[in-house]
Amino acid sequence: MENNFNLQEYLANGAEILVKDAIRASLKNPKESLFLAKFAKHTKKATKIRQKYEEKGQNIPIFLIASITSSCNLHCAGCYSRANHACNDDAPLNQLSGDEWEGIFNQAKDLGISFIVLAGGEPMLREDVIVKASQFDEILFPIFTNGTMITEDYLRLFDKNRNLVPIFSIEGDEDKTDARRGEGVYSQLLNSMDLMRRKNIIFGASLTFTKGNLSNLLSRDYINQLRDLGCKVIFFIEYVPVNEDTVDLAPGDDERDLLLNEIEVLRKEYDDVLFLSFPGDEKTSGGCLAAGRGFFHINSHGGAEPCPASPYSDINVRDSSLLDALDSKLFKSLRDGGILLDDHEGGCVLFEHKEEVERLLEE
Repeated sequence: MENNFNLQEYLANGAEILVKDAIRASLKNPKESLFLAKFAKHTKKATKIRQKYEEKGQNIPIFLIASITSSCNLHCAGCYSRANHACNDDAPLNQLSGDEWEGIFNQAKDLGISFIVLAGGEPMLREDVIVKASQFDEILFPIFTNGTMITEDYLRLFDKNRNLVPIFSIEGDEDKTDARRGEGVYSQLLNSMDLMRRKNIIFGASLTFTKGNLSNLLSRDYINQLRDLGCKVIFFIEYVPVNEDTVDLAPGDDERDLLLNEIEVLRKEYDDVLFLSFPGDEKTSGGCLAAGRGFFHINSHGGAEPCPASPYSDINVRDSSLLDALDSKLFKSLRDGGILLDDHEGGCVLFEHKEEVERLLEE
């Protein structure tokens, strides 16, 4: 399968389309359009850097997911971070400092990584790291946040640095959002979105879809509501089971095919909104993109992991470079052993093969 599929070309083309669509969606926002035009040049330069590494036999992913804190101010039902003990209420110990994250961002830039998702925990608890990220205009930083911590300082930071793009997690209507995230969170989200819209700052929404709720999230009534609130980016995030009891919620091929088809329709219907899915359709990308094929994850303590939903690591970026992490024994075993290309029923292929992943760590 891999022999007939050029992953680097696929991701590079996808990045160019993404940036073009983002420019189209921001035409009425000159400040944003100007930044994206400059960023488009950076992505082409980054593509050439990755191609040079590929010529030497080293695949560099275009995305990095950075969980910059393990702390969170909410207790969302079904949170994989809490289920994996990667998120808690205690004061974080031994987490990467702002300077250490700055070093990681520098390495990522030099490797040609163009997109770094800032996650957590709640990433807005780490203003020091977000300020560091703002200094790298070669990289776009979507910040996946629960939306409860928007301050005037953050609004000024986002207005000045357009490479920082808040993505608000929302579950649908008020009842569904508050049921999962806590009473009053929905109203805080709407207030945060209103503040961003009034200051003409680009932001987006993150929608977690399951086997049962996708059709509702794709309804034009709901999409129109998000657009009216000011959302310019809408992420559809595939639900990953946190334990065996929640496997039935995981989307299957029917849901993935529906999303893939509907996103194409939405992109034609709405020229002022950017639609994305994560992890995206694995069939068109030659399999799961984790473990450095298309992205990888750095946890708040520096561990390099295949994916946030697969919290296994055999190397720490405190002691090693990002390049070394991408060549770690675990990552190479996952990429070369066929697990990432395996057909699976639904949800996450690494979740379905977690016992095999655990065995790889023990070898």
